[in-house]
Amino acid sequence: MSESASTVVPALPDLASSSLSLIDSHIHLDASEFDADRDAVIKRAMDAGVTRFVIPAVGVFNFELVRKLASDLPGRVCALGIHPLFVDAAKESDIGILREQLARGGVCAVGEIGLDGFIEGADHVRQEWFFVEQLKLAREFNLPVILHVRRAQDRVLKYLRRHRAGGGIAHAFNGSLQQAQIFIDLGFKLGFGGAMTYSGSTRIRELAAHLPLECLVLESDAPDIPPGWLPQGRNEPENVARFAAVLAELRGVDVETIARQTTANVQAALGMALKGTSRL
Repeated sequence: MSESASTVVPALPDLASSSLSLIDSHIHLDASEFDADRDAVIKRAMDAGVTRFVIPAVGVFNFELVRKLASDLPGRVCALGIHPLFVDAAKESDIGILREQLARGGVCAVGEIGLDGFIEGADHVRQEWFFVEQLKLAREFNLPVILHVRRAQDRVLKYLRRHRAGGGIAHAFNGSLQQAQIFIDLGFKLGFGGAMTYSGSTRIRELAAHLPLECLVLESDAPDIPPGWLPQGRNEPENVARFAAVLAELRGVDVETIARQTTANVQAALGMALKGTSRL
């Protein structure tokens, strides 16, 4: 992450007056960082106009928890998958467990799945095996996927070409313009969030500013990828409203346009309406 961080906290946009709201397309609401104040975190997000949440799993150990969090209130949905950074602790039989879970229904996507080239010493062969098996499940159940693509864009694209999934979201996108276009051509939306708020993240900000708005979604990845004004702190879904304001400024449009289009983009990517909101 660039150290060129903004210390200015963007004002929360007033979405209530326009009857618009935002979707956080990627939040790890089950994370232990939220155990002490999860309800308060959700309330702050909803008060800011972030009223719907996509909660991805990272391994079989948290499948039931993310299901429960998604079912507790309207406006939340879950995705189930085995994250590439958790494959070392996973068993090959976990693919069978995932298949059983997908057969139960109530899941908007297979995710978070993919490849990670950032961690030194990672078992890339094992990552790729789990990735391919989960792409096969996505095809079997006709589900989109939520992708982890950190420093692995070309390798992820190689497997997406071989095992065509039904589109989805490339989470925390940080690739090139050419790579972005290939993901888009394969039916994916691209996720932008905290990294976009760092002035030194020039490539990410250029992509956010110039890619077709119809291809972008907003996300927090909370509690991770904190924004530039909170570089060492806990990220929260409330910040998605501020990310909308940053994206609007980068593109020279109003926040309402961003809210309306990014919401439609998440719905298109995940194939469901994500209807219903509730305030605690």
